[in-house]
Order: sequence, then structure tokens, then C-alpha cells
Amino acid sequence: MTGSLTHLSLAALRDGLAKKSFSAVEVAEAYVSAMHRAGTLNAFITPSPERALEAAKISDAAIARSEGRPLEGIPLGIKDLFCTDGLKTTAGSRILEPFVPPYESTVTANLWADGAVCLGKLNLDEFAMGSSNETSAFGPALNPWRAADSDAKLVPGGSSGGSSAAVAANLCAGATATDTGGSIRQPAAFTGVVGLKPTYGRCSRWGIVAFASSLDQAGPVARSVQDAAILLRSMASHDPKDSTSADKPVPDYEAALGRSVKGLKIGIPKEYRVDGMPETVDALWAQGRAWLEDAGAETVEISLPHTQYALPTYYIVAPAEASSNLARYDGVRYGRRAEGEFDDIIALYEASRAEGFGDEVQRRILIGTYVLSAGYYDAYYLKAQKVRTLIYRDFAEAFETVDAILTPTTPGPAFGVGEKTDDPIAMYLNDIFTVTTNLAGLPALSVPAGLSTDGLPLGLQLIGRPFDEAGVLNLGTVLEKAAGFDHRPDAWWEVSE
Repeated sequence: MTGSLTHLSLAALRDGLAKKSFSAVEVAEAYVSAMHRAGTLNAFITPSPERALEAAKISDAAIARSEGRPLEGIPLGIKDLFCTDGLKTTAGSRILEPFVPPYESTVTANLWADGAVCLGKLNLDEFAMGSSNETSAFGPALNPWRAADSDAKLVPGGSSGGSSAAVAANLCAGATATDTGGSIRQPAAFTGVVGLKPTYGRCSRWGIVAFASSLDQAGPVARSVQDAAILLRSMASHDPKDSTSADKPVPDYEAALGRSVKGLKIGIPKEYRVDGMPETVDALWAQGRAWLEDAGAETVEISLPHTQYALPTYYIVAPAEASSNLARYDGVRYGRRAEGEFDDIIALYEASRAEGFGDEVQRRILIGTYVLSAGYYDAYYLKAQKVRTLIYRDFAEAFETVDAILTPTTPGPAFGVGEKTDDPIAMYLNDIFTVTTNLAGLPALSVPAGLSTDGLPLGLQLIGRPFDEAGVLNLGTVLEKAAGFDHRPDAWWEVSE
């Protein structure tokens, strides 16, 4: 039974635990065993099997008393950007490697309050800066999928590569992730799982290591739309500790699934057809459109004219905010301090930051500092913020006539480890379909919907109105059911314990 438990959906685990078909300890032991056999994937930076088993015992006692909570006994992986009380939090960086928080992020506190079990901290691009998980100071997480007739190692996407890889490989029942420019949806598409970026402000950012404060948003990675809905209800909340947290009631997202979509209008933005996009991606997009029409929705062509400026806008705004947020990591106030003797405090700062930050983080700090500097602020940062407003207005105008928007999630399937590390622009282009929703603060969902010619997962993205996660998830179930995506990677990574 051990192996079969890790293949159950989160919803099936929840229902089985409530019926006492198996125990929370049995479930935790099954996942701990799977984690031990999957070290090759490097999905976890800090596993916490002892903590998981202790929490599972508490869950079994609660279930025995008929006091089970919404996520009682469900084993989750936590992206190592969320602070966890007493459990190391690195943000994928050497500069934070020894940091053990004495407090809990609001999102993870919500999950533990609902009975979830912590399996450990998941790998990610350093400070969430990356699209492949290759900037992690602890080595890249690997995609559980391989192309047909190939043993080449593939990236799981980023920055939440550990989250997507762990969910796809059945190493956890679900995972937390964050999305600044596509970091939930792109890795979800690359690994054949579901990823949801909620509306900005739906989930508290308190206790999450900051990358770009006006763009960062926490959300779930799961194996099904239903599982994502279950997780979001526990993750979301109003939080007075986060001034950007929305003071809005949290719906029962799972209960909203299964509603008719007849009569809904779905926008198809013409600007998302880009040069060089594989034919399979374009064909899947057309198929997604047909699936929604078969369910009773109407699809209409729309225009989002400022989409062409989204990527350069993002790569001005995000590095600028990163430069500001990461200024505190200097080896004195925060972060690991460089060893040795230094002539002055500036030399200590420089040495500590040079040792602690990887190349990509340093690159973005330099870009961000440049665009914020005297003489360039108006030319770059201020102009980018104006364009951001225009992008938001494009969406606002579109939502006057449509209920949701359908696009591809990524311009192609997962690529090889090392394939794009020497070409930052090629790497950044992976976010071409996802950054717009972060700039506009909108909810967006990636659903696995097909395979590339090499047999690798491809996703479709649904974008909704602000705080209409319920509507986006409901439409996601339509795509999920129509696609019938039940493909799973061969467990090439497994080793006997």
C-alpha cells in the first residue's frame, strides 16, 4: 500500500484519512520513503522527515477524536522561500544558508493550522530569480520527465522548480510556491502539474523572502485543479501584517468547481502568437479553445496591445525592486559575513555580497541599481511603471467583454540543463506568456493539456478577473476533463533504500 498512497490525489488522501482507510503516519511514511529514493531529483534542500512523522501522529490523534481539520495529515512540500519556525530557510542562496527563522510565514502557519504535515523545504532558483532552477546555490532540481528516447536531464522550470518536480514525482501531495513573473505556472507546465498564481494580495506575503514586492504572490502547485482549489482555501487569508493583503472573504474554491460554463466569453489574445512558437503549442491552444466551446463557452478574438512591452517592463521593475529588497543582505545587518580582515565596512559589504550571491542575482541587482540611479530613474523605472499601467488597462478593457482569457503557458516544453544558462535573454523569454498577469496583479492558472512531439508536457493558461480564482479554477476543470491528461513520467530517478 505504501507506493499507492503517494499516487493518490490530495483530495483522495483527505477523504481516505477521514474514513480511516489508512493513517496519517502511513501516509507520511510512504512520502518519506519516496523522498529518500528520489535524491537524484534534488527537489528538497532541507527534508524534515522527523517533523513530518511527529505531525502525522498528532493528525491521527485528531482524526481519532473526530476533530480532523481541512488538511489533516496531508504531507506538503514548502518552497524554501517561506520562513518556517525552527526549520532552515535559505531562499536557495549561500548568503542565507545558516538562517533558521524563529517565526512562521502566514501562508505556512495557515496550512499547519489546518492540519497539514511538513515534509521539508523545496529547491528553487536563488531568491526566486530564474526560469530553470539552475541558479540555486544547492544545485538544480531536475525534471522527472525525459524526452522520448533520451536520457538528457531537463530543467523543471523556475523559480519553483523543486515544488513542481516534487509534485510531479509524487514526493509530496502538494506544494507551496511563489510567482513573480511565472514562477508557479511555467514550472507547472514543464512538469505536467497544475499551478495557480492567485490575485496579488489574495495570499499574505508576510514571512516570504522578498524578490519583487509589487509582483510576488504565493500559490499552490498540485496534481489536479481540485487539489489546487483545496490548497488555496487554506493558504489564502487577510493578514494585517501584510499591508498589501486583501481584506476579502476567502471562498470555498472546491465547492465552486463543476459549475456550467455555458455562455461565458473567453478571450483569445492575438498578441500571444509569437514567432518561432512550436506548432504543437499553437495546435494545443486551438484545441483548448475547441474544448471550451464544446462545454458551452464562446471564444472571441481580443487584443492586448501592450503585451509586446511586458517582458522589458518586467525586467526593469522586478530587478529594481530586487535591488532594493536585497540591499539589506550585507553581512552585517543580514546574511552570511565574509571571513577575513577588511580595511573598511564597504570592503566587508562587497566581499560578503560577492560570496553570498550567485551570478544571476548579482546581474539583477546591478540592472536594478542602474535603472534606479540618478539620471536613469525617469528614463527606465518611471517609464516602465507607466507601461505597466497600460498593460493593466488592456486587461481591464478586455474584461469588460470577456470572462476569462486563454493562452499557452509557455512558448515550448522543458529544455535541457545548461542549454540556456549562457543566454540570459533566451532564458527570460520563457516568461513571455506569464509576466503580464504579475504586472496586472491578476489570477492565472496553468493546466497540463498535452504533450510535445518529444513527449514532454505542455500547459494551457487561463487568466481571470481580479479575485476570480473560483471562476478560473472552474474553467480549469473543463480543460482538465477534456484533455484527460493522465501521463506520468517513468520513475527513472528511484533508487532502493
